[in-house]
Amino acid sequence: MTVIVLTNCPVGLRGFLTRWLLEISAGVFIGNPSARVRDVLWNEVQQYAGQGRALLAHTTDNEQGFTFRTHDHAWHPADHEGVTLIHRPKAKPLDPAPTTTPRRGWSNASKRRRFGNR
Repeated sequence: MTVIVLTNCPVGLRGFLTRWLLEISAGVFIGNPSARVRDVLWNEVQQYAGQGRALLAHTTDNEQGFTFRTHDHAWHPADHEGVTLIHRPKAKPLDPAPTTTPRRGWSNASKRRRFGNR
């Protein structure tokens, strides 16, 4: 079994893959081509993906029963003692820590709301 997942790839590449694989959802192709055809398809995907990303997963004779390859993904396969795992880059913090620390205690507005105008 072979699965190819395309993200943000040209429509022509999707049409090319439908010659050998079945498109079960937008950008998701499955089929059972030979290893030779699978490698040729993957080379075509890498060549014509453009700005898009691609993932190939297929069955093989290993402990997991499958293997996968990626093209232009931030996550990369990494071998760990014979088992293929996904290596994800560390997430960058969205908001840097504030340069000044906030003052401790109640703000004047919260004091007025809580205790009234005294």
